[in-house]
Amino acid sequence: MKLTAISLLLAALISPALHAADKELNLYSARHYQTDEALYANFTKQTGIKINRIEAKEDELLERIRNEGAYSPADVFLTVDAARLAKADELGLFAPVKSKLLESRIPANLRTDDWFAFSTRARALIYNKDTVKPEDLRNYEDLADPKFKNQVCSRSGSHPYNLSLLSALIAQHGEQKAEAWAKGVFANFARPAKGGDTDQIKAVAAGECGVAISNTYYLVRLMRSNKPEDRAVVEKVGVIWPNQASQGVHINISGGGMLKTAPNKGAAVKFLEYLASDEAQVYFADGNNESPVVPTVKTNNAALAALGKFKADPLPIGTLAKNATLAQKIYDRVGWR
Repeated sequence: MKLTAISLLLAALISPALHAADKELNLYSARHYQTDEALYANFTKQTGIKINRIEAKEDELLERIRNEGAYSPADVFLTVDAARLAKADELGLFAPVKSKLLESRIPANLRTDDWFAFSTRARALIYNKDTVKPEDLRNYEDLADPKFKNQVCSRSGSHPYNLSLLSALIAQHGEQKAEAWAKGVFANFARPAKGGDTDQIKAVAAGECGVAISNTYYLVRLMRSNKPEDRAVVEKVGVIWPNQASQGVHINISGGGMLKTAPNKGAAVKFLEYLASDEAQVYFADGNNESPVVPTVKTNNAALAALGKFKADPLPIGTLAKNATLAQKIYDRVGWR
């Protein structure tokens, strides 16, 4: 009887804690978009699960999770780009997620066993309409052609966006050819690598360079802007979907996964599944200018749709992740820093 009474007492004490855990989610996010507020609010409204969010740069969050160790309260880690997600995976932070819903809605090349893409951004070529002929610029490989000497603008080679692009080229062409490409592009720089993708687009519009690589997210944001100066930038540049006759356009992703030490695993899986729902997918596109990963989702972003359809590179995001370290070494060797 005493044992039974003690057991009942323990159950009474533990049960509320378990129930409370089911009603909250601790999210560590490196996505810094105010528009995500509605995304999270909708999840709470649908499920009753409260989101406790910590936002910081991905390196800071990863270091925090490592330092917290087995006692980390983090349930889900979200960030942008396969290279960054791969870093978390290499640290052994993610737990495998078995979900028929995620497997059925997210294409196989946009997920791994441990983490998933929830939105994409094509890495397009942006050119100056007055100085560059679009027929001369059909592929990423063309950026290394001497005809574009002093014409290329780029952000740092160490940025995950460029690491993932070179990772794809390594997978498609091998290390030697990929390095030759990076060396050739670097030789064509109009200025040292600096700034973000928006800075590259503006530099192209200003005539500081003839061509740059940019995620479509940044261009669509300018297209939807009401500022006259942003409209002027858009009018001066053109967009090319590269490699349409070969592998297709390189795709960047935004994604995440559940942490091994997650105290609220049930809530974590629900949240990941929610991000693959029609509602969340439409929000990524209409609210934040990203493309949905679920093929059947219809969006209402006129600017994004105006860019037109394209053939996307089907390379698995896991492959991009594996080549990221080698890509960084190549960029360092050629001086693209």
